[in-house]
Amino acid sequence: MSESRLYSFSPETKEKLRKFRLGTSRAKDPQAVIYIIDSKTQEIRAEDGEVYTKMEDLADELPESSPRFILLSYPLTLGSGRLTVPYVLLYYLPENCNPSMRMTYAGAVELMRNTAEVNRVIEVQDEDDILSIESKLQGSD
Repeated sequence: MSESRLYSFSPETKEKLRKFRLGTSRAKDPQAVIYIIDSKTQEIRAEDGEVYTKMEDLADELPESSPRFILLSYPLTLGSGRLTVPYVLLYYLPENCNPSMRMTYAGAVELMRNTAEVNRVIEVQDEDDILSIESKLQGSD
C-alpha cells in the first residue's frame, strides 16, 4: 500500500472520477479523459478536464514521450447484439518515454485503477493502439 502515500488525489479529482464513472455508463459515444501525475506534488489529476468523444482527437492529444492514464467509457455492441459499455483505464506508455516517468506511472497504476473503480487496465503504446481500442474491448467479455 505504499503507493497510496506516494501519490494523491484531491477531493475534487475523486469527485470528478466518481461523476465520470456514473455519468458515462449510458453514454452513446466514447468518453475519455486524460490524467497526469504532477511531477512536483505527485498528485494525480485530469490533464485539462476535456472529455474526448473521438479516438482520433484523443490520440492527437497524447505526448510522444510521456506516459498518461486515460479513463475510457466505450459503448459497443457485442457479437450477440448486446450493448455493453466497458469502463477501462488505458495505461499509455510510449516506447520512448523517459525511465523515471515510466517508473512514476508504473507505481501509480494500481492506485489509479482502484480510485477510478475500473475493472480492466489496457496498456497502449501509440496512436494505433488508441485507434484500434474497440477490437481490444470486443475481446474482453
